[in-house]
Amino acid sequence: MKKGRVLITGGAGFIGSHLTDRLIQESYEVICMDNLITGDIANIAHIRDEKFSFIHYDVTNYIYVEGKIDCILHFASPASPMDYHSFPIQTLKVGSLGTHKALGLAKSKGARFLLASTSEVYGDPLIHPQREDYWGNVNPVGPRGVYDEAKRFAEALTMAYNRYHGVETRIARIFNTYGQRMRLNDGRAIPTFMVQALKEEDITVFGDGTQTRSFCYIDDMVDGIYRLLHSDVNAPVNLGNPEEKTVLEMAKDIIRTTKSKSKIVFKTLPEDDPKIRQPDISKAIALLGWSPKIGLAEGLLNTLSYFENKLNKARKS
Repeated sequence: MKKGRVLITGGAGFIGSHLTDRLIQESYEVICMDNLITGDIANIAHIRDEKFSFIHYDVTNYIYVEGKIDCILHFASPASPMDYHSFPIQTLKVGSLGTHKALGLAKSKGARFLLASTSEVYGDPLIHPQREDYWGNVNPVGPRGVYDEAKRFAEALTMAYNRYHGVETRIARIFNTYGQRMRLNDGRAIPTFMVQALKEEDITVFGDGTQTRSFCYIDDMVDGIYRLLHSDVNAPVNLGNPEEKTVLEMAKDIIRTTKSKSKIVFKTLPEDDPKIRQPDISKAIALLGWSPKIGLAEGLLNTLSYFENKLNKARKS
């Protein structure tokens, strides 16, 4: 695919901002669109490239961008349980209306469209590891349903535009990702544990900590998304690190990494919290030539330095 002009919705978010950096590095012109509900302008403040522009906008409204657009990467959405519990209606709207508006723009511009979907489409899975042909075990009326069903609808709408309007589409099912530019109060396991450990506070593990997650470092994730964008794969593709860890193991790893004296305490497991999560990435390996390269120890060290700096700045302000 020729280098060109790209729109990233949610481009000031965690993954979106890293994608912006990668695409500019690859000589694309990038338009970042974000309403900053969960995104942060600080994530893109370092970009001083003439090929970059930012539009403060809510993509659940009609989207108009002047001129040619070659690709649209739809990453706009609250993405942590804390966020979609705080913004349930906005989460549903950006997954439905936002996806519809972004696909409509892709259709009108003849642009390739990539949807940031999620491993949460599998819900609390009954098969392990999770493959793309698994349809999931989701509670549509539970507290997590606003995110799970928004993304499932977004996938269905994306495939409908592909089949009936001929829009070139790609779907990335993103598993737990971590790294620089996560928020201190993100609410997900790694930032929560890391902040608690750095503050020497008790580390809160939900349930008995035996539930599993698979954590992928941001640089690996961005590379997988970039490869998927440039592939000819229309069907969903899992992107994540298949190295599975219990939440309790992760808490202990972070205590060791930070050299913290924090103690682990246990709290009640939230409703519908998935008990297992591990991607089968056979498809990504075969079709994209992609697999994660950065191990957890290296990734956590990189993330630690970022969180130390963020906490120091927060203390001084």
